[in-house]
Amino acid sequence: MTTVAGGALLVVGDVVTDVIARHRGPLAPGTDTAAAIRTVPGGAGANVACWAAYRTGAEVRLLGRVGEDAAAWHERELAACGVLPRLVVDPEAPTGTVICLVDTGAAAERTFLTDSGASLRLEPGDWSDALLDGVARLHLSGYLLFSEPSRALVAAALQSARARGVPVSLDPASAGFLAGLGVDRFLALVAGVEVLLPSRDEACLLTGLPDVADAAAKLSRHVPLVVVKRGAGGALVARAGTVCAQVPAEPAKPTDTTGAGDAFTGAFLAALLQGAEPEEAAREGCRAGALAVERVGGRPPGTD
Repeated sequence: MTTVAGGALLVVGDVVTDVIARHRGPLAPGTDTAAAIRTVPGGAGANVACWAAYRTGAEVRLLGRVGEDAAAWHERELAACGVLPRLVVDPEAPTGTVICLVDTGAAAERTFLTDSGASLRLEPGDWSDALLDGVARLHLSGYLLFSEPSRALVAAALQSARARGVPVSLDPASAGFLAGLGVDRFLALVAGVEVLLPSRDEACLLTGLPDVADAAAKLSRHVPLVVVKRGAGGALVARAGTVCAQVPAEPAKPTDTTGAGDAFTGAFLAALLQGAEPEEAAREGCRAGALAVERVGGRPPGTD
């Protein structure tokens, strides 16, 4: 995998508004559950771009689709993170919204209620080969595979990247949506991707294997480099059917795990842009993930 010296990172993916409700203990059906609620900018693609910009001095660009209701706000928030946004304003659909229910217990685990809105209405007409001018790496959010228009855009972007020799990475994004799409279809859609960055659950789902190391090894027979994010378990790096590195997690006291995987991916890609080997890039990813879980929301420090 080669990169363009001094080149940019282009992220194509979802830009959404996150409504984060942090509650302690189980939800109380039929009545009130006390919670601390915040509305923050989010989206897996947008978060990855912000963390990549936070971790590198390289140029980071983002292509996404939003509704008129929040376009200006999201553009300002992305620019504040050092990202160059190219946001397509959808004339019909509102900006995607995700309600994040976060249990403030020890693990700070979250449940998502997702209205994709405009975010999955990216289409081939939103793509231009010129978007790759000066780009060293292209990253695709896996959420784009879960609607027909954005799947067609992914195909166009992959074709353009192959023609220019630009390496492509992809994060599968959602085990729940993956199950609906189907494993065989997913693997066919990502043919030609050089780097796959699944979570533990996504890797096991994509292979049917219960052991995450076995799953990482198997996936790396389909994709040249596989980096499995395991949260508090760190990360696994696999190539050519073999796990070649196990990277430990950084210590952290979780407040909100929303966006931790995006932080890992952004920092990982930033490190690759700077010439790091995959194992060291995974260490940078773990450092960013630890920083992310101690914050509310999916964006880096200094963006509140």
